[in-house]
Order: sequence, then structure tokens, then C-alpha cells
Amino acid sequence: MNYIIIGSGVAGITAAANIRKIDRNGSITVITDEAYPFYSRIRLIDFLAGGAGEKTLMLKKDEWYIKNRIKLILNSQAADIDNQKKEVLTASGGRLKYDRLLIATGGSSFLPPVPGSDNKGVFTLRTLKDAVSIKDYAKNAKHTLLIGGGVLGLEAGNALRKTGNSITVVESSSRLLPRQLDSEGAEIFRAQMEKMGFTFYLGAKSKEILGENKAEVLMLEDGRRIECGMIIISAGIRPNAALAQKLGLKIEKGLIVNDRLQTESSDIYAAGDLIQHRGVFYGIWPAAEKQGETAGINMAGGDAVYTGTVMSNTLKIAGIDLVSAGDIDADCQGESVTAKDSKNFIYKKLVLKDNRIIGAILYGDVRDRAKILKAITDKADISGIRTALMQWDLAALEN
Repeated sequence: MNYIIIGSGVAGITAAANIRKIDRNGSITVITDEAYPFYSRIRLIDFLAGGAGEKTLMLKKDEWYIKNRIKLILNSQAADIDNQKKEVLTASGGRLKYDRLLIATGGSSFLPPVPGSDNKGVFTLRTLKDAVSIKDYAKNAKHTLLIGGGVLGLEAGNALRKTGNSITVVESSSRLLPRQLDSEGAEIFRAQMEKMGFTFYLGAKSKEILGENKAEVLMLEDGRRIECGMIIISAGIRPNAALAQKLGLKIEKGLIVNDRLQTESSDIYAAGDLIQHRGVFYGIWPAAEKQGETAGINMAGGDAVYTGTVMSNTLKIAGIDLVSAGDIDADCQGESVTAKDSKNFIYKKLVLKDNRIIGAILYGDVRDRAKILKAITDKADISGIRTALMQWDLAALEN
């Protein structure tokens, strides 16, 4: 059995590992257009801050690929797939035959149509190659401007702040981290970040990037000018769906797969930031890892079912702990219980519905993380402990 995996991120490598557990003799080939083996995207921030080198980011050593007889092809782009001949065609003219194929091409940073975004000194952060370029350029650019106030952008900004850059953030939303925090939590977060030295322009839209052969000024639509030495655009990700499009596979928010992670073509599987499952596009590491596991088991003849992943993020943003899980009721339309300590930058929230905890925010104090996530995942009935929860007494969740 020949297995080809396109993409060496967490979904692809997890799939390869699970194929090998079941099929000890099959041929496994992983092809990637990156120059680096499987590495931690999560730790790119540590790399920017100078706390990690390239080698320490690698999650699998050469010996692992040798031991598991997994052939890794770097710097090679999969240009097309011939589903009739069951071949992957590479940009260099190579042809790789497969019996089962996994497309795990992930996503790319979205670049909004802002004039001047192709100027020197304008970056996105998605890959180790991006991080290397940003780190090198930042040595001579003392003022970094972030377009986008999401997790990755703020993490990158804080990493560069540690190396001596001043950081300005332009966010089109009226609050920071709109997917992870409601308005109350976002205000506390903003206050803490401003205390660290961040400057924010919220509800601001970028109009144009100006400069003599490089980024020097960001013009806002309201006419304000913000000077800078470099710009990092963090405006979300889009699935790398070109190969799936060529095959005519169904794509909405991402490439659609079933519970076995199969596409419409039964011998072609997909996982990671490329896919949409049961109408959901995840774009988070835990989901990609579980999807890779499920796809790998099924590709090797097993029988695994992916039922979804609770949208839970456990983050450390600028050294601050944040857990955001399930439905956080960002617009505060439902029932919830909160606990707040603005002086110490702490905000906690449980979102309730039909005697269940359906979502939570823990900012600055995540000690109750495990029991809350378990209650959400188990859909635990909290009718008997509702009064205690209203007093933020979570001991009853342990029973």
C-alpha cells in the first residue's frame, strides 16, 4: 500500500504516525513545500522573542522518520493530482503514485486588499520562513505596527516588544480578541496590554501603506497617519485549497470531509486547517491533530470517527493565561455568570443554557480550566449546583 501525504504540519505527521502503527509494511511519503521538517507553529513566537532557535522548534528528529520508515520530501510543491492514475504531480515534474492520499496543505495568511501591502517591510506570520524574515527585518525597525488584533498578531507584537520594538495595533473590530473575549474581558485585556506599552487603534480600518520603497506609514480611512518601521498583517487564515479545486471537490469554508475524514473521492482524505467538517472550519492545533489521527487510522484500514472538537483555546498571550472554550456568548445575549477583578486583571465567565455549561472564558486565572472543560465536553447537568455556580463556587463540578 502506497500512502502519500501532502503537508508536513500536525495533521499530516500525526496521520503518518497512525498509519505506521497499523500498517507496518506500507510505503509512506510526506511531501511539503517548506524547507523544514515538522515544527511547532505555536513556538514561532518564542523564536521571534529570541527564546528558541530553529532546531529547538523541530518536533520530530531525523531518527523518527528513519525509525518509522517515513520518506520526507522537503522543498517540493505538489502541483496537481491525477485521480485517475492515482498520482501526485510535483512542480519539478515528479510523479508519486498512491493508493491512499491525504491532503493536509493547511492554510495561508490572508492578505487583505490594502494598497502597498506588497511593499518591503510588510509581513505575515504563518511559517518558520516568515518568522526568520520578520526577525531579521525587525533588527533595524524599532517601531512595529500590527494590522489585526488577533491572538497571533498580539503574540508576535509582544515577542518583538521584548527585543526592543515599540508596538502599535490597528484593529477593525471595536474590541481585541473578538473570538476569544466578550467586551468586558476585552477591556481588561486592553488595559493590561496598554500597561505593558502597547498602543491600540480600535474600530480603525486600514486604507493604504505608504513609503519610499518600504513600509513607513499606514493611512487609516479616517485620515489618521501612523508611522512605523515595519508592518505585520494578521488578518486570519484561508485554506490552501488549490489542489482540491483542481479535483473538483466540494469546498465551502474549507474542503468538505465526512466523519472518516474522506472527501468525495473515497481514496482521498483531508485534515487540518484545509477542511470543513459538519459545517465547522476549526483552524486550531488540537482539531488538526485529532483529524490527522482519524484520517491516518482510516487510511490504513482502521475504523475511526471524528465527531468534532470543542472550540477551546488555552493561550498565553504576552505572558497572560487565557482559556476560551465553546460558546462564549460574545454579545452577552444569553445567561451567564461572571467574576471580575479589574485591579488584578482577572475576568472569568461561564455561559449557561438548558442547565448546561456551554462556554467559558478564564482570563488571568485558569485554575478551574480542567473541570470546566470537562463539564462542557460531558454536557454535564448543572441544575443541582446552579446556586453554587452563581457564587462562582466550582467545587461541585468535581462531584
